[in-house]
Amino acid sequence: MDRYGSVIRLRSDKVEEYIALHRNVWDGVQDVIRQCNIKNYSIFYKGGWLFSYFEYHGTDFKRDMAKMASDRLTQEWWALCEPCQEPLAGRSPGEWWASMSEIYHQD
Repeated sequence: MDRYGSVIRLRSDKVEEYIALHRNVWDGVQDVIRQCNIKNYSIFYKGGWLFSYFEYHGTDFKRDMAKMASDRLTQEWWALCEPCQEPLAGRSPGEWWASMSEIYHQD
């Protein structure tokens, strides 16, 4: 199992909209997340920042992320969420949320 953390800014005028969207995440979107071997997925908010954490339990992360990205319903969900977000300038090429490096973990 691999752990992933990432960060992105939340536009100040979109906080309530983004929170409302995530109070009722579409079932089909949640199904695709599970099908792509993601578990224990959380998004946290503080002062304009979103922090995402999930655990990947598959064997081919790149393939599973491509599967998620190609899903029509997930694309529709992202089209609602992305205008609420402001990606970091220093993120890696191809990233929307900026990946973070794990520096400590305790089970």
